[in-house]
Amino acid sequence: MTHRNRMTLALLSCLCATTLLTACTQGSPEAGHPNTAPPSPSAGASSSAPTNGSSSPPTVSSPTAAPTRPTQAAGSTLAAGEAFIGYYVELLNYAYTTGDPAPLMAASDEGCEGCKGIANYVRKINAKNGGLKGDYADHLINVKEIYRGETGRLGGSAALKGGAYVERSSPGASPASQKSSTGVMEFSLSASGGNWVMFEMQINES
Repeated sequence: MTHRNRMTLALLSCLCATTLLTACTQGSPEAGHPNTAPPSPSAGASSSAPTNGSSSPPTVSSPTAAPTRPTQAAGSTLAAGEAFIGYYVELLNYAYTTGDPAPLMAASDEGCEGCKGIANYVRKINAKNGGLKGDYADHLINVKEIYRGETGRLGGSAALKGGAYVERSSPGASPASQKSSTGVMEFSLSASGGNWVMFEMQINES
């Protein structure tokens, strides 16, 4: 979806697509196509709305603490999986802002290559070190579909929107302006300790 996600996840597309196809089967009786609004923001990074008449892009506020898993995202039901996606997007934005991917990785399977790619990116480029400025957060529009596969994992997709922001690959690099865009997160969730974690994901610009 955003430039950072395209660059980080481009090489993972085939791997992620294969994982999703083998992990999830839409023929499951629990398959569904919800049209849900994103959950209320928690303590994670959030984007402030632009003021009327202002030409400057909105900025992302600095979080005081990592987002915590909401009650709705606890457990291993379809509803908990749907709520987990909203929570995971907040963890992504926290990592983009602070450069700390630890909370994101704690909510990810240790074999999730897409998650590792994001973690490696934010350690180098983040808002805290000046690598990201503007409305760089990913905004969840809705969970388009979610279903349980034959393996017991959940699969599905979610619509995302990103604002306009500026990215620097290093402190001395020239700034690169990135336009606002929309995209789709394809995901697979696995159960760990009674809760869902991100098993694999990829974000594609639509």
